Formats: sequence, structure tokens, C-alpha cells
Amino acid sequence: MHKIFVKMKNNGRAILGILLMIVGVVFFYGLIAYHQFYVTEDAWCLAIVANILFTPGEVLFFHSILVRKLEKWVPENDGFYEEWKEKRRRYLQRLVAVTGVGLLCVCMYLLFLTFEWNYGCSRTNYASGYAMIITVFIQSMACRSVISHIMQDKLELLMEHMTEFSRKRLKEALEIEKESLKKAMEIERKSLEKVSRSDQLRIDLITNVSHDLKTPLTSMVGYMELMRKEELSDTVRDYLDVITDKAAKLKEMIESLFSLAKASSGNVEFHMETIEMNRLIEQIYADMEDKITESGLEIVTILTDEETKITTDNLYMYRICQNLIENALKYSARGTRVFVKTFYKSGLTGNQLCMEVTNTAGYHMDFQKEDIIERFARADKSRTTEGNGLGLAIVSTYASALGGMFDIDIDCDQFKAKLAFPIPEEGMASCKEDETEKS
Repeated sequence: MHKIFVKMKNNGRAILGILLMIVGVVFFYGLIAYHQFYVTEDAWCLAIVANILFTPGEVLFFHSILVRKLEKWVPENDGFYEEWKEKRRRYLQRLVAVTGVGLLCVCMYLLFLTFEWNYGCSRTNYASGYAMIITVFIQSMACRSVISHIMQDKLELLMEHMTEFSRKRLKEALEIEKESLKKAMEIERKSLEKVSRSDQLRIDLITNVSHDLKTPLTSMVGYMELMRKEELSDTVRDYLDVITDKAAKLKEMIESLFSLAKASSGNVEFHMETIEMNRLIEQIYADMEDKITESGLEIVTILTDEETKITTDNLYMYRICQNLIENALKYSARGTRVFVKTFYKSGLTGNQLCMEVTNTAGYHMDFQKEDIIERFARADKSRTTEGNGLGLAIVSTYASALGGMFDIDIDCDQFKAKLAFPIPEEGMASCKEDETEKS
């Protein structure tokens, strides 16, 4: 009993619709069966009452049937709109067909009324036939309205369903992408750690080897100095001079390698002080006077007239400038000129104190600027010139450690090494004040 009650409750609209339709059909039957007994006004009143009862019943019943039929319909692919349009078109086609059948029946009824009049019926009223034609159109419009309303509701539900489905798929895709990105970042982190460990091991190895080589080399240099004090033949003394010279070069390379490894590791302790860049370059010229003379090159110095004060580590800055000038002396073509220039430059990053060393190479420069600052990389591939390939690597590493920038320009056989160090605004202001006081 309870199940029956639940069923009746669920199908209440359909049952109500059937009851209304039955009552409406009774009125239609009375209109058609007893048409000859009604005047026109009565026929139309009866038709109106019948439509008022039948139309809501038809709407309730048809609505319930269509809703139940479409309840479990879910498109199987993303082209749900095309499938929805096709289903709606089929329903409307069926409605047109049913309407056509209804009109045909009404026409036959009108034909019957005509025959009835022609064959001697004393009283025939065509109002019932006309009323039935209008009834067919009214019911057709009511059913069409139900189809449009239900299909529109279904489309909105499908849109919500597809939107929710797309949202879930997007969320799943984002989760997958997030996991993939997390894994990629983890792999990248491990790779960077591995590279960092490898670099640290290489730096430690170079540092330890350099340190271990310095001790026996120092002893060798000491014994060679003692040998110079002994009575030696000219030939042996020449051999000793060659050995001493090579030992000095080896010592210089080991010290450079040790300094480079130390700077690369970041374990450098700077002693910052204010120095004058132009004075530092002049000091380097004085210390390297013999090398400059032996090179046979002309040094053209173009130093800015402004104060070139900069706060930095004096020893490391000295080494940077010295390496650049030494590099130009080693690799320049004979009889050419080396240009050393200092100047200030303003840009998006602020004011900078710059130094440029330009020389004409005595060899074919078939390399990229990224290659030449690598450790042990040399521009002179034939290795006919002096050098160990550490000079520019040391410049690049030291300049970066001191907060500056190092770059290279290569134009045919012209080689230009460029240094730039940022100068705070207060530093520029103090320089201008000093110039004002001097003037």
C-alpha cells in the first residue's frame, strides 16, 4: 500500500493530467456526437470548456512523459549540442506528424458534416468542425511549448553537467601538471645539487692540489737559489736559469689556479677600501715597465679627468687590471698599439665606472666570447704565445665577486675587454664635490 502511495505521489502530475484529459475528451465527445442539437454559440462554449480542461491535462501528462524519457539521457561525447538539436528536431517532426493526422481527421469530420447536410439531415451545425480545427492547433501549440521548455531545461542541465565535467577534467589536469612540475623541480633540484657538489669537489681538488704543489715547488726554488751561489760552469748556469724561469712560471700558474679556485668557492674575504682607479693603472704600468718595454707595443692611455674613486678590494682589483694588461701584451700583434681607457657611464642600472683594454690580436680569433673566459681556454689555439688560459677566467670571477661586470667585444682582429663597476649616487656626488674644491 505504501508503494502504491509513493508511486501515486511521484506520478501525481501525470495522473492529474490524465483525469483532466478524460473530462476534456467527454466534452469533446458530447460536442461531436450531438453536434446537430447545438446552436453555434453553444457549440463554441462547449469547445472552449473542453479545451480549458483538456489542454492543461495534456500539458501535465506530456510533460511528465517527456521528462521521464529524457531523465537518463546524457550525451556520450563533447558534441552534446548537436545531439540535443537532433533530438529536439525529431520530437518536433513527430509533433508535426501527429498534428497532420489530427487535421486529417477533422477534415474527414467536416466532410461527414457536409454529406450529412446533403443527404437530408434536417439540422447540421458546422461550428463543431471549425472548433475541432482550432482545437488541433491549440493542442499542437501546447505540445510544442512543452517540448521547447523541457528541451531548453535539458540543455541548461547538460551545460551545467559539461561545465562541471570540464572543471573536474581541468582540475585533474592541473593536479597532474602540478605533480609533473613538482617532480621536474625535484629532479632539477637534485641535478643542481649534483652539479654543485661536482663543482665543489672540483674546486676542492684544485685547491688541495695547488696547495700540495706549492710546498715542493717552494723547496725547489730555494735549492736553485742556493745553487746560484756555487761555482758553476756557464753551461750549467744557463740550464739553471732556464729551470728557474720555468719554475717561476709554474709557481705563477699554481698561484693563479689556487686564487681562482678560492674565488669560485666563494670563500674569499675582501678588505674593502676606497682606491683611485687611474692611480692603480699608473702603478701597474710602473710595476710592469720591463714587460711593456720587452713587448715592443705602444700603450695608449686615455684616462678620464674625473675622480675615479671606487670602494673595492685593492689587491683583487690590482690583479684584475694587471691580468687585462698582461693579456693584451701576450696576445697582441707586433708593432700594434694597446688602448687602456677609463670613463664613467650612466644607464638603466645607474652610474658605472668603466675600464676598457683594446688590442689588435696577432692570431686568428675563431672563438666565441663565452669560450675565452673558460678556465684554461686560450684564444691562440696554436699556443705560440705565452699564457696558461687562466687570465680572463680570473678577471671574470674576481669582477663578479666584487660586484662588477666583465664582457668582451670581438670585431675582426680587434679584441676589447670591458669592466664595469657600479658607483653609488653618493659616490658620484662626492667626486663632483672634490672636483669643485680642486678648481
